[in-house]
Amino acid sequence: MKVNEAPSSGLQLDCETAAPFMRRFCRILLWAAGASLCLAALLEYAVIYFPPQILTVDSGNVTADALVVLGGAQQERPERAAELFKQGAAPRILVSGFGDCDTNVRLLEKNGVPANAIAREPHSLSTFENAKFSVPLLRQMNAHRVIIVTSWYHSRRALTCFEHFAPDLQFYSRPSYSGYQPKNSDRRQINNYVRFEYIKLFIYWVCYGVSPWYSN
Repeated sequence: MKVNEAPSSGLQLDCETAAPFMRRFCRILLWAAGASLCLAALLEYAVIYFPPQILTVDSGNVTADALVVLGGAQQERPERAAELFKQGAAPRILVSGFGDCDTNVRLLEKNGVPANAIAREPHSLSTFENAKFSVPLLRQMNAHRVIIVTSWYHSRRALTCFEHFAPDLQFYSRPSYSGYQPKNSDRRQINNYVRFEYIKLFIYWVCYGVSPWYSN
C-alpha cells in the first residue's frame, strides 16, 4: 500500500505546482489580448484622424516642368492632374502605371489636356517602379522640377520614392483630396487603402531604403 502512495503524492504535487503556472499563463494571455485590442484601437484612430498629418504631403502652389500622374486609383488622379495643367502648374504630363495608363490618358484628354502634352510610362507595377521607370523619361524631357499627382494618402510614399531615384531633381506633391474628410462617405470606402499605407511606408523603408521623411 505504501508503494502505491508515492505516485499519488507526486501527481498531487504536480497539480499544485501547475496551478500557479496556469494562472500566470492566463494572466499573460489576458494582458496580451488587452494590449492587442488597445493597439488595434489606436491604429483605427490613426486611420480615421491622423492620415493628413502622417501620410499627406502637399507642396502648395508651385510650378514645374512636368506633372507625373500615378495609376492605381480611380479617375480622381488624372482629373487632378488635368486641373493643375489648366492652372499652368506644368506644360507636360507623364502618365505612369501598367494597366490603367491608357485609361488615364483618355481621362486627361477628356478633361482638356491636349494629346501632344501627354507622355506614357505603361510598364510600372508598383509605386517603386513608378519612380524607377519614370525618372529616365523625365530626364529625357529635360524636366528638373516635377510635380507628383496621386491620392492624398499615397502622396508621402510616392514623393519619397521619386526622391530616392533622383535626388538631384526637385520633386513636389499636389495630391487629389477625394475622400479626405474622416466622415465623408468616400473616406469609408478607402479606409483599407489608408490602413495598408502605414504598413507600406514601413516596408518601403526597410526593404528598399526609401525613408518616409522627404528632404524638401
